[in-house]
Amino acid sequence: MTITAKVLASSGAMSDHALRGDYSAAADDFSVAQDMNAYTPQHHALWRRLFDRQVKLAKTHACQEFIDGLTDLDVADGIPDFERSNRILRARTGWELLAVPGLIPNDAFFDHLANRRFPVSWWIRDESEIDYLVEPDVFHDFFGHVPLLGHPVFADYMQIYGQQGLKALDAGEVKRLSRLYWYMVEFGLIKNHNGLRAFGAGILSSFGETRYAVESQDPNRIRFDLKRVLRSEYRIDSFQSTYFVIEDFEELFEASKGDLLPIYGEIADQPDASPTARLAEDVRVTI
Repeated sequence: MTITAKVLASSGAMSDHALRGDYSAAADDFSVAQDMNAYTPQHHALWRRLFDRQVKLAKTHACQEFIDGLTDLDVADGIPDFERSNRILRARTGWELLAVPGLIPNDAFFDHLANRRFPVSWWIRDESEIDYLVEPDVFHDFFGHVPLLGHPVFADYMQIYGQQGLKALDAGEVKRLSRLYWYMVEFGLIKNHNGLRAFGAGILSSFGETRYAVESQDPNRIRFDLKRVLRSEYRIDSFQSTYFVIEDFEELFEASKGDLLPIYGEIADQPDASPTARLAEDVRVTI
């Protein structure tokens, strides 16, 4: 089957490029077998390079919950065997990983999340893509996303997001809901007694954006507000201009677990905010 990224908006990102994954052997739910024998020594060496570089930054730039989850998974030596990781995740939070060829359609993506299954692209990027990748590979998906699936509250939030996604499909509101995934799951920040830290996968799997999101004075950091997030456009071709900041994962879970249909209605007539917008009602967060 031929699939392009334009129809795959699980994070809201839109593109016309053809996806590189081999979808011909995928099951109806887009799952495939993770063939550990398909990884070469060079693949594992590239994983170690990426891991070593990012874990050094994570120690000072990631939230403690991410660091704890990554430590528990113990995947520094090479591309992880998903089944081994699943034994850890099932015991912690009941989640499991599902190998997929790459980006998958929204209905399949939401259904997996709603049933505590996280789709992970099984292939790894080329050497030339070490600093920039058009679509998510195993390093982005695993290093960036999986550690927090071992945290009970964030794990529950991800399931709630999947359930909300299925409802958004029926209501024609996937575009708005995708912004919650983008700004929280991919590019979320948290500020507590440890200071400002990152938890979003798009930040923590990127060497440049990890430092930019936490250290730079340039971006607009805003206290998390669900309606503001749902109204906010975003950019996919550069570092983010705006980041939303939570105090803890309970705040994110509580804001997202209710019926969102009335909220979509409340903001239907309000203009979307551009990625660079600074609104009068925004509560700025300093570093």
